[in-house]
Amino acid sequence: MNILMISHYAGAPQYGMEFRSYYMAREWVRMGHQVMIVGASYSHLRKQQPHTGHEILEGINYLWLPTSEYEGNGARRVLTMFQFCCQVYKHRKELMAFKPDMVIASSVYTFDIYPSHYIARRTNAKLVYEVHDLWPLSVMVIGGYKKWHPFIMMLQHCEDYAYRHCNMVVSMLDKAFPHMQKHGLTKDRFCCVPNGYLKEEWSHVDDIVLPDEHTHLFSRLHSEGKTIVGFAGGHTQSTAMDILIKAAKLLKDRTDLAYVMVGKGPQKDELMQLAASYGLKDFHFLPPVEKCCIPKVVQHFDICYEGGVHSFLHKYGTSANKMIDYMLAGKPIVKSVDEPGSEVERVGCGIQVEAENVQQVCDAIRTIADMSPADRNAMGDKGRRYALDNLEYHILAEKFIDNVIHKS
Repeated sequence: MNILMISHYAGAPQYGMEFRSYYMAREWVRMGHQVMIVGASYSHLRKQQPHTGHEILEGINYLWLPTSEYEGNGARRVLTMFQFCCQVYKHRKELMAFKPDMVIASSVYTFDIYPSHYIARRTNAKLVYEVHDLWPLSVMVIGGYKKWHPFIMMLQHCEDYAYRHCNMVVSMLDKAFPHMQKHGLTKDRFCCVPNGYLKEEWSHVDDIVLPDEHTHLFSRLHSEGKTIVGFAGGHTQSTAMDILIKAAKLLKDRTDLAYVMVGKGPQKDELMQLAASYGLKDFHFLPPVEKCCIPKVVQHFDICYEGGVHSFLHKYGTSANKMIDYMLAGKPIVKSVDEPGSEVERVGCGIQVEAENVQQVCDAIRTIADMSPADRNAMGDKGRRYALDNLEYHILAEKFIDNVIHKS
């Protein structure tokens, strides 16, 4: 099968995020399929930008199309969305010459559905609309836009068009179908394929060497017999790390607890000042590490924290990569996100509480910390077994193909 993926922000290991398209494509190539990923020459998510033109990476044929650079989420970023879609259309003959059997529109925003549908229709290929976030709904909620804003109206038209014309929607959000149904999607054309993990990234955890600063802190805390509550990820407002700091203040009398936050982000300085203002001597902030080192970092945690701000968007599901890392490490999770029926609840690998509820986060940490080591390990092991059985990228890549072929 020839698979054409249109993914504006596509990444690769040497360039940086976003990795999902690369992980899926690599597995499809290993399964014997031919894969072409069409991405933009510039993305704010990458640490390094590719050169325009074709590039072969691990058997995946990348085509990098020229787009402008931008900063933030302003007009210049929106301009690159239109640039990218125009470039895809400009290269339509070359893409149709690839003779795709499946065309995947996977650029986060909705505009790419038009050139993707054009190519799919003229090559008699299956059209798949891959949903990362619910645009324009997410943009309206986070950005405060009204539904009659011109940009939102354009996005909405594209979303409706996608649900009417695609053969299959592959969503990372497991509870998103009710929203999609309101905009024209039928149940038989919906499936959920969440984010996953690469087996090899977790096969040599003991061989990973962390930076000295990280190694020394973890060694000291372990030698002191501390129960480590950890977080690895972006220090942003959306991760609600201030709630964890406020919970740590309520637990200040628990000298057996220590907190380690690994990562960076725009809120980091503010969070460090907040922890210092509470006099939290066992609340530590460490620099970010390379993605390959995350399994080793999480292995040092005893309890893992995932937080979020109040948002009705979370009722449609979440698919945070850090959750997969926490589960694979076999660590119990305190999840403070407004997501009914989350994996933590379904699998029983931790305690779910209301978003931004300091007291409930405090109580959940206390409950898990007071468990016997055997009970705590048993709770974490539920998550590990679930991730091993369901979230490895080879399994997800097969599920993606099977749903498109057999259901659409």
